[in-house]
Amino acid sequence: MARVSISDGAAAGIVLAGGRSSRMGEPKAALEWHGSTLLHRTAALLGRTVDGPVVVVRAPGQELPALPAGVEVVEDPVEGLGPMQGIATGLATVAARAPIAFVCSTDMPFLHPAFVQRVLRVLADLDPAVDVVLPVARGFPQPLAAGYRTALAELVAKLVADGQLRPAMLFKQCRVARPDDAELLTDAPLARLDPDLDSLVNVNAPEDYAAARRRPAPQITVQRYGALASGGHHGPQAVRAGTLAAAAAATGLVLDRHVVAALNGDQISRDPALPLVAGDVVAFLSADAGG
Repeated sequence: MARVSISDGAAAGIVLAGGRSSRMGEPKAALEWHGSTLLHRTAALLGRTVDGPVVVVRAPGQELPALPAGVEVVEDPVEGLGPMQGIATGLATVAARAPIAFVCSTDMPFLHPAFVQRVLRVLADLDPAVDVVLPVARGFPQPLAAGYRTALAELVAKLVADGQLRPAMLFKQCRVARPDDAELLTDAPLARLDPDLDSLVNVNAPEDYAAARRRPAPQITVQRYGALASGGHHGPQAVRAGTLAAAAAATGLVLDRHVVAALNGDQISRDPALPLVAGDVVAFLSADAGG
């Protein structure tokens, strides 16, 4: 699955780390899901999807779990102003490097690259007709799973300074496309890989988190090549795995310096925490044999 690229520059990813949720009783960012924290999974997933910077916006002084290499962390200047402050901070951070960004919260364990790509491509294709692609899906507007032009940073910051802290106030002052479920799913890869738009399922309460943990890891395809294919390991194998390490273990491998993985034919990795999603194809090769 190729990374999103647009003609006039890169697309960025912005993750709002949030803080301690009053309903959850603990920071969502550090919650575990199939071998990764929610924050690491979301940031790494955006990293494998967009071709620009990935930024995590945290509350002042907020401690974060480990993050993927290359992910930037910036801090909101003021605590307690909600997602609009985080959006303003994130957009300002990447504005000089990317014209558009996918902005999301950290508590979306089923977020799929196909959804991110769909939103960003709509925004790129409508240039310069709209400023925001705001999915209105699964019954609600989704401002924290949306595409924004990074040039909006100044306007969002002004709204925050004026005490207008709801994303709806921003949408009143800019051009917004509002694709619904049906429109989003006209995209063939998204319809195949995330037909129920589970990308938009978030974890707002303990029962949501419990339900998310009960769901199985994504189904992927693994195949061992070269020396790793000995011992009857020929041909593709369907397994469930949320990370590259889990995928290796499912086929009897240890992801060490002797093994390298090719993800979907275009990304090479040894990162055991690399998040996997439904439809991924992982090829394991022997690094010692030039893989």
